[in-house]
Amino acid sequence: MQTDFKPLEHYGVIGNLETCALVGRDGAVDWCCLPHVYSPSAFAAILDPDVGGRFAIGPADEYESEQAYLSRTNVLQTTFETASGTMTVTDFMPVVEANNEEQPEVRGLYRKVTCTEGSVEVDVEFDPQFDYGRADTAVNPVTDGVTATGDDSHLYLSTPTDLDTDGGAARGTYRLDAHDTQWYVLQYDMDSPTDAEDCERLLEETAQYWREWAHSCVESECLFGGQAHEYVVRSELVLKLLNYRETGALIAAPTTSLPEDVGGMRNWDYRYSWIRDGGITVRALTNLGHVEEANDYVHRFLKLSRMGDSAGVQPLYGVEGDGELEEEELDHLRGYRDSRPVRIGNEAADQRQLDVYGDLVLAMYQRFWSDGQDVTNEDWKALCDIAEYVCEHWDDEGAGIWELRGEPRHLVYSKVMCWVALDRSVRLADRTGRKGPVDHWRECREEIKETVLEKGFDEDLNSFTQSFEGAELDASSLLIALSGILPFDDERIVGTVDAVREHLTTDDGLVFRYEDDGLPGEEGAFVFCSFWLVNALVATGRVEEAWDVFESVLEHASPLGLFAEEINPESGRQIGNFPQGFSHIGLINSALFLREAEYDWATVGPLGQATLIQERERQEDGDADADETAAADAPQHGGD
Repeated sequence: MQTDFKPLEHYGVIGNLETCALVGRDGAVDWCCLPHVYSPSAFAAILDPDVGGRFAIGPADEYESEQAYLSRTNVLQTTFETASGTMTVTDFMPVVEANNEEQPEVRGLYRKVTCTEGSVEVDVEFDPQFDYGRADTAVNPVTDGVTATGDDSHLYLSTPTDLDTDGGAARGTYRLDAHDTQWYVLQYDMDSPTDAEDCERLLEETAQYWREWAHSCVESECLFGGQAHEYVVRSELVLKLLNYRETGALIAAPTTSLPEDVGGMRNWDYRYSWIRDGGITVRALTNLGHVEEANDYVHRFLKLSRMGDSAGVQPLYGVEGDGELEEEELDHLRGYRDSRPVRIGNEAADQRQLDVYGDLVLAMYQRFWSDGQDVTNEDWKALCDIAEYVCEHWDDEGAGIWELRGEPRHLVYSKVMCWVALDRSVRLADRTGRKGPVDHWRECREEIKETVLEKGFDEDLNSFTQSFEGAELDASSLLIALSGILPFDDERIVGTVDAVREHLTTDDGLVFRYEDDGLPGEEGAFVFCSFWLVNALVATGRVEEAWDVFESVLEHASPLGLFAEEINPESGRQIGNFPQGFSHIGLINSALFLREAEYDWATVGPLGQATLIQERERQEDGDADADETAAADAPQHGGD
């Protein structure tokens, strides 16, 4: 069995809306935190093959393997071809909501091992290491399986064959003949069914749950139809995996410290939920028909904004709403491909990132227009508080979208998102008749715009820059084109797109975030920035060029259609935390932009996309403000 580091694109992901597991092409569960995604790990071989722990099932002999999901599900199958036969390992975690209401809730990791042809010698290794490998973990035999204990953690693995527990792990080798099936059930919370018939039932129910949740359509008539359709379906299933059922939070990724620079220190914990991702999340989920999840996402962050004054809004929170995300380094772990330090927690929660206020208002704005959601008195008060805070603090310095860890600066994109916060607040007030200091918001909105155009645009570069009166380019400037602060065809918007295309983009359309962030080492191209480029090209009328970039980015997807945070442009390997939820949101929204470009806006109708909403506003208003309104899109967090 492979015991060294595997490429990220050799992993699939499964989960149950509470936690996730990464399963390698070799049949090893190399990452899983139990019982929740933010819990300490039970298996962390992806961060250290020697001490991290794994749960592996695979052939004892040489093999070739491939992975695939059952159609329109998050049920993963790994198929092994050996000289003597073929076997398949089917992995899933039952989704609580999929369980029969008459049965108790089921939480566990289910692994079905089937020989489909010939015979196969199967190796099994069960080696959990609790608390990121820091706890003393004991594995002992019990009736029909083994247990693992360490600190306050406890696992029970139901096994069809006896395993040897010498050496602190459970291992064994056995033979499967054609049509033989064995089940391994890892329980961590309560008694879960282990009888083969019950396991098969749970497999069928879980597959049915995913298929009923994923949007169904006639592909030729689907808003997301065409060549990107399967990528969109996989992306929405990834987003659902990253949706924490109890609170509606959407985590950025289920992993920590997978490096942006292999061998370097750009390693961050992404098992949290960022406010910044709100607007684009709502847009993607709504247009896929997942209105409930979109509502939950907005209401969650509005609730957090009401927990204190607006100054207390953090850029990110734990999935339960906790704000204390103290950062810690785990010096005992090697890190993925020897990239240290390994971090848990994220001190970016303590940063000032003014752009998040725009994202919070934008998410609310998206929901109001896309599904006719009412703005409650409580929500309107929260919005007014946010708008007033923006008026008072928009000209403060901050860390910004990329969570830069140097001295705070006047970052152009942060100012633009402050403008967005006030612009959308004014529009909601106008449309709903709600009362507030709207004239003050208008005045401040205009002041921000004048300042951005004066200090945030470089005539020599013919582009917006990263910071006021600076000369460094930043891919976040692509989102200025989509903010509405200037019309799509304004020469400053077009010039910015051209500058990013020339200076921050590879020949095949991969986009870097910036030129320099002050940290040692070099990171890869940021997947989501490439999708921003697609959207900006569509907005400025360069649709054919946008398709070229989009298709080029899709070529970097893993065989399962998954994306990490970044791509190494030299090797083509995926790097950064995996799978990255907002790489997939970017894919969905870019597919939507490209499809919109194929239609006449006047005939499509109010589908809820921001582009259509804004075009309708222009037609209704006919005023100067509306002439400057453009498609609204919002970015995801950075990792620094």
